[in-house]
Amino acid sequence: MKYQDLIAEAMKAKEFAYAPYSHFRVGAALLTESGRIYTGCNVENASFSATNCAERTAVFTAVAQGEKEFRAIAVNGDTENYLPPCGVCRQVLAEFCDLETFQVILANNEQDYRVVTLAQLLPGAFQSKDLVVNDTNKSTVVD
Repeated sequence: MKYQDLIAEAMKAKEFAYAPYSHFRVGAALLTESGRIYTGCNVENASFSATNCAERTAVFTAVAQGEKEFRAIAVNGDTENYLPPCGVCRQVLAEFCDLETFQVILANNEQDYRVVTLAQLLPGAFQSKDLVVNDTNKSTVVD
């Protein structure tokens, strides 16, 4: 899969964004290990805390279809600058992705993009291995 193909899917997904308050549309395209692509757009809500980002929409759609292993995500928004995922989206990606190998493609368009790893965007990520339960001097990782 070429980066340009994933970026094009993110740009298409952006067209479906529901952004009546910010008017800031975002699209994401998530590539799974199986080679499938799941797209997402941001969905705003009058109660801002109920808003969902494009990246999480793509991840949650993939998980709802049984996919839990991901290779890359392309993100495209209504901005002239590269648009990185927010902190919540970074944390959601960290739940499913290898920090060192998962690629985040920050794209203005198919020719203008930057590729970073999730580790670069979320150093010191909190992951399942960090959920430690202490029971009389024993440590157990909760899965």
